[in-house]
Amino acid sequence: MKYTETAEGRVFVLRLEDGETVQEQIENFAMKKEIHSAKVRMIGVADKGSKLIVGPKQGRSSKIVPVVITLDEMHEAVGIGTIFRNEQGIPKLHCHPVCGRKNTTLCGEIREGVIVSHIMEVIITELVDCKATRKPDTQTGFELLQPEM
Repeated sequence: MKYTETAEGRVFVLRLEDGETVQEQIENFAMKKEIHSAKVRMIGVADKGSKLIVGPKQGRSSKIVPVVITLDEMHEAVGIGTIFRNEQGIPKLHCHPVCGRKNTTLCGEIREGVIVSHIMEVIITELVDCKATRKPDTQTGFELLQPEM
């Protein structure tokens, strides 16, 4: 386990609007407000056509090929995530919403594009004096969180 200690700073309340892409809006906002690290909570509706990554096709393997699910209808969505800047200083959101409709529930990652239907409410709580960043991992191809003491 690796860790770093931090404290909470500014808190932002956002309302994303119909047709906006969640990740794009949150990352752009974080860049504008100079948020280096934060925790993110969201609640609202994901639109038809939104995409979730629900895991690698082969399970544990050396090459990770994502499984992408496209929502065929609007789904209620509740998500939690983090923002940390990468080595280029760009804020990157890592967020997993749970999306449900009728008797179907899906959980996945939003990086393929979750689109807001009507509204999505987001609370961003900044983490101050945080020494964590996202750094490339050659094995997975992801920018992984690297807490530093």
